[in-house]
Amino acid sequence: MKYHSLNYNSHNVSFLDAVRKGLAPDRGLYFPEKIPKLSEKFIQNINSYSNHEIAFEVINPFVGNEISKNRLREIIADTLIFDFPIVSINDKIATLELFHGPTLAFKDVGARFMARCLNYANEIKSNKNLTILVATSGDTGGAVADGFYKVEGINVVLLYPKGKVSAIQEKQLTTLGENITALEVDGTFDDCQDMVKSAFIDSDLINEIELTSANSINIARWLSQMFYFFIAYKNRPYPEKKLVISVPSGNFGNICAGLVAQQMGLPIDHLIASTNINDTVPNYLNSGTYSPKKSKSTISNAMDVGDPSNFIRIQKIFNNDIFKIKKVLSGYHYSDSQTKKAMKEIYKISSYIADPHGAVGYLGLKDFLKNTDESYYGIFFETAHPIKFADIVEDTLKTTIEVPNRLKSILERTNNSIPIKTYEQLKAYLSER
Repeated sequence: MKYHSLNYNSHNVSFLDAVRKGLAPDRGLYFPEKIPKLSEKFIQNINSYSNHEIAFEVINPFVGNEISKNRLREIIADTLIFDFPIVSINDKIATLELFHGPTLAFKDVGARFMARCLNYANEIKSNKNLTILVATSGDTGGAVADGFYKVEGINVVLLYPKGKVSAIQEKQLTTLGENITALEVDGTFDDCQDMVKSAFIDSDLINEIELTSANSINIARWLSQMFYFFIAYKNRPYPEKKLVISVPSGNFGNICAGLVAQQMGLPIDHLIASTNINDTVPNYLNSGTYSPKKSKSTISNAMDVGDPSNFIRIQKIFNNDIFKIKKVLSGYHYSDSQTKKAMKEIYKISSYIADPHGAVGYLGLKDFLKNTDESYYGIFFETAHPIKFADIVEDTLKTTIEVPNRLKSILERTNNSIPIKTYEQLKAYLSER
């Protein structure tokens, strides 16, 4: 499998080269030369496969001969080390919990898979140190920090917006040390992302150090998120009903992976992009005009993205045909007050404690099902453990969340970040390092 730039001004590259580069030299996102089809037999017999076996069948066509089959199986086994339970909310709706990994966020899968692929690439292709530069609105940074912690030959630099991540997220970003450095940016997530993009096109800098990214723009981070959708389909409670999945969406890597899974033959009838007031994509689906804007802060901060990087991949999947996109993708957006109301509603009807992101996913699913027939069953993704947003959740639901054991030691650590305001400060730090 080869990968080409969506700016169409760079040479095609292999899987491992695309993973190591992150972005193409022309600053475009990499995209596979084709989306392979899975056999109908595999789909029909998916219940007979383990999660590890499913993940191998799904990702292997994208990896090709770049990684040996045995090593790829080892990478997958070391990535999927936790469960993905489905919890019923009512007779039409359930949630797939994606937060049982090391940092209690769905991004643990992509970060772990990418880290292990990069480690393999370093073993066989290069001994040169690699710097991973990441902008995070919350959970990406923690997952990347954990996934790459103490990986030889790789340094990680995380940019996060000052005062716009939760206290626990900040602890996960700033307390590991070793090969992980956190830069606290006086600005928004979009400002962090702009700095990262500026670094990747700075010829002086990239001639000095080798940079890549571990955001969902990286194909290893992006494509491995397909695993969730296959697992959801395998374990769905009512196989006789059509399946619709609602994804809390910020940078749109997760739901884009779901659309790839659908193109591969996974029988998801419909997908829903549920956002907060950063509603660029829902507005596009309603108006046909894509108008990115500056992000606004919300209680579902991991989705505070005004110009989602991965949406260009969704357009590519459907050859930029909005009518084809709308056949399989709907978009809804919600305010903080609506999100809190949903959290209360979920808790009232099922005693389930949803975090703000999951609550937004629930709202999108509920609105979609309101206008459909009885043959649909819906699953929304719960992307982060509610403890990561304890202040908001506990205040909204008037309850107390027990701190998971794996977080207790982190909360006792001291934050250690470097404040910056400008790209010049970022460049100076990277050059000195």
